[in-house]
Amino acid sequence: MTSLHNRRTTFLLSEQPLSRKQMPSRPAAIGLALLVTFLWSTSWVLIRFGLKEVPALTFAGLRYTLAALCLLPFLFKPQTWQAVRVLNRSQWWLLIGMGIIYYAVAQGAQYLGLVYLPLATASLLLNLTSLVVAGFGLILLSEAPTRLQWLGVMLNLGGILLFFFPPAFTGQDWLGIGIVMIGMLANSAGTLMGRSLNRSGSIPPIVVTAISMSIGAILMLGTGLATQGMPGISPASWAAILWMAVVNTAFAFALWNYTQRSLQAMETSIINNTMTVQIAILGWIFSGEGLSAMEIAGVILVTVGTVLVQLRRLRRVNPQNGI
Repeated sequence: MTSLHNRRTTFLLSEQPLSRKQMPSRPAAIGLALLVTFLWSTSWVLIRFGLKEVPALTFAGLRYTLAALCLLPFLFKPQTWQAVRVLNRSQWWLLIGMGIIYYAVAQGAQYLGLVYLPLATASLLLNLTSLVVAGFGLILLSEAPTRLQWLGVMLNLGGILLFFFPPAFTGQDWLGIGIVMIGMLANSAGTLMGRSLNRSGSIPPIVVTAISMSIGAILMLGTGLATQGMPGISPASWAAILWMAVVNTAFAFALWNYTQRSLQAMETSIINNTMTVQIAILGWIFSGEGLSAMEIAGVILVTVGTVLVQLRRLRRVNPQNGI
């Protein structure tokens, strides 16, 4: 018991109560998080088209490096720079770890996985993140899911499996599956790190996003250029990269870190799971792929599971402090 307590104490940052102005209300945080997942879902479609011209790691590195460049000037605002100066050693280690794991490994693996796997298969595997986050969030963050939340997780994952049943994997798919599973584990670890950094409210979301993303972007771009080189890029691909960098990355990740001031790690993970359905719907819109009765049933289960997780938290809102 003492060992577990020490691990929790080491992992967690010291927390100060937040005023209502410093954090979004739970309904607002949920709505903003869903907006972010929609932006990220559109990225999958753009990535699929971009990979035909730009190698995976170079593509990812360009996107995140440009996004980091958009965010870095905000670090030098007086109030933000002061927050950077007072970061302690534990916070810096978490930011460095988040940059390596959540950006370089998780995002790089997503791009590489899409070279070998269809959008639907890759997004399905990434949705296993919710179970990993729930388990480790209980141990490291002391955020124990309720029975209703566990039911929501099970319904959510059951809906995902139903949506994509039966799975069909070929020989080449196994390499992609391995890559995406590594990305899933890295995404889970990054989610926990982000929650630990953001839930205290002592670090502005822009600081968390800009520093961790810059570290991950440099690693991805350097690795991509060293192993895959810099190809000729068409104006259409540059437009896609710039859009994803500014809107789907710089803006979306900063907004995502802001919502984590109010949402638990498992909650952000289950909201992130709705991307699987969003990606499938976007594929139907842009590729003309219809939805079967079983897939529609999967959509319903995913939606019900997500609502159950969030309704439980909404009933526990404290009217005095908004959490």
